[in-house]
Amino acid sequence: EEQALEEASRCIECKKTGCKAGCPVDVDIPEFVKAIQDGDMPEAVRILKSKNSLPGICGRVCPQETQCEMTCNLAKKGAPIAIGRLERYVADWERAHPEVSEQQKGHMKTNARKIAVVGSGPAGLTCAADLAKLGYEVTILEALHVAGGVLMYGIPEFRLPKVIVQGEVDYVKSLGVEIRFDQVIGKIATVDEILEDGYAAVFLAPGAGAPMFLNIPGENFSNIYSANEFLTRTNLMKAYLFPEYDTPIKVGKRVAVFGGGNVAMDASRCALRLGAGEVYIIYRRSRVEMPARREERENAEEEGIIFKLLTNPKRFIGDEQGRVKAVECYEMELGEPDESGAT
Repeated sequence: EEQALEEASRCIECKKTGCKAGCPVDVDIPEFVKAIQDGDMPEAVRILKSKNSLPGICGRVCPQETQCEMTCNLAKKGAPIAIGRLERYVADWERAHPEVSEQQKGHMKTNARKIAVVGSGPAGLTCAADLAKLGYEVTILEALHVAGGVLMYGIPEFRLPKVIVQGEVDYVKSLGVEIRFDQVIGKIATVDEILEDGYAAVFLAPGAGAPMFLNIPGENFSNIYSANEFLTRTNLMKAYLFPEYDTPIKVGKRVAVFGGGNVAMDASRCALRLGAGEVYIIYRRSRVEMPARREERENAEEEGIIFKLLTNPKRFIGDEQGRVKAVECYEMELGEPDESGAT
């Protein structure tokens, strides 16, 4: 609490609020920071929840350094306000005081119109919550057996605790949203059939579940995983608890992870926790171009992840049993930026 008050007091209450302009969901950042300064935590919760139904999640994984914190006026000469950490503080305070949310919900209006939301990831949960607040009768159709989508199966426990995700899901349900599991749309029903069932509209939020591959020789050797499969086994199927859970992942003494984004950082840190001796992140550009959050890169390096930059895979090499044993790589050089800005 003391640290949060100290950080909030750094806000200089700008007339031109760059921080708010940098927020994709238009949270009134100056006002919720002011509420923290004043010690009015229920008001801070109200301001946040009026625009963002998942502050506990956003406060932990949203890339604030390229959004609201980057546009904070204090960032021009020094450190910006730690907006993400303050958001997390407010969300955690609310979780410890559930009566506040109940009081603020008040009497919810209804309009008797039914909306179906396909998928319960961040987009699906946000859409469902916003619609419920507007009085719609919302049903989420989730393909898996748990709600949360990539928040549950894609982001490791050490970065986004499952209890936080479940708390946000429970909040959405408390707004009157129904969640149905094992609902694979396209197999059990089509969008047209959902509409014929009395729903006024369908919001599609299935997530980007299909993996991307490198398309290089040897990619089909065993013990080569897509990030989707590796993280799903680790997080959702709890492979890190083997042998208590029967979804083991074969992790060798040396592990290579290809890519430079947050997913690569998550996969590399999971590999360490699964027993790998050395873990390498192989990325074709330099540290400057890495899309991963600075905090995630720093955490990976602190844990001993080895960064092999300006390196790109050429082919995988297997043993007689068809298992990967090595990877041959190219050394890269940065070129002139193309139309997209990539080098």
